[in-house]
Amino acid sequence: MAITLYHYWRSSSSWRVRWALAHKKIPFEAVPVNLLQGEQHQPEHRSRNEVGYVPVLRIDGHLLAESVAICEYLEETRPEAPLLPVAPYLRARMRQLVELVNADTQPLQNLLVLHRVGEGKKEWAQFFIQRGLHAVEAALRSLRAEGHQGPFALGESLTMADLYLTPQLYNARRFEVDLTPFPLALQAEAAALATESGRASHPDAWQPAG
Repeated sequence: MAITLYHYWRSSSSWRVRWALAHKKIPFEAVPVNLLQGEQHQPEHRSRNEVGYVPVLRIDGHLLAESVAICEYLEETRPEAPLLPVAPYLRARMRQLVELVNADTQPLQNLLVLHRVGEGKKEWAQFFIQRGLHAVEAALRSLRAEGHQGPFALGESLTMADLYLTPQLYNARRFEVDLTPFPLALQAEAAALATESGRASHPDAWQPAG
C-alpha cells in the first residue's frame, strides 16, 4: 500500500517526517500543501487533520498527524535504521530534547502564532527561539558531561533529537538569531546534515521551482 506525505517544503514539522522516512529508506509520495496560500484551511486538508496542520501521513490504511506521533509510529512499525536509543535513560533524554523543540519552541514561532502577534513578530520569534535553544544547549552540555560526546545530539548515532533540533536551527537563521551561544547544537546539526537522509529531506531539496 502506497505511503503519502502531505507536507509543506519549509515546514519544520514536515521536514522531521521527511527525514525519518528518508533515514529508514521508506518510499513515499509527497503531496504539497501550500501554507502561504492557505491550502491547509481547505476542506480537503481539514478532512485529513482537523486543525489543518502539516504533516499528515497516509500509511497502512490510516491517516496520522503530528510529527512525534508519526515518527514514533514509524519506529514501532518499521524498526530498521532506528531513531531511538536502546537505553531507556537515553530514550527519555531524547524525548526531553524533542519536546524542548516540539512543545516549548516551535509552536511559538509558527505561522499561525506569528499572524496573531502581528507587529513585532520577528522579535517575538527571536525571543522564544533563543529561550528554547539555551535550554537545548544546557541539556546537551549535561549529556556531554555524562560521557555522550557526539557528534550527534545523543552520541554517535542520529536520533529523533537531531530531526527536531536541526530544523529549529534552520528556522533560527530565518529569523536572524545569533547562534554563536550554541556550539553543541551546531555540532550536532553539522553531523546530522552530513547524513544522506539529512540532505535528501532538507527544504532546499523540496523547494518548488520558481
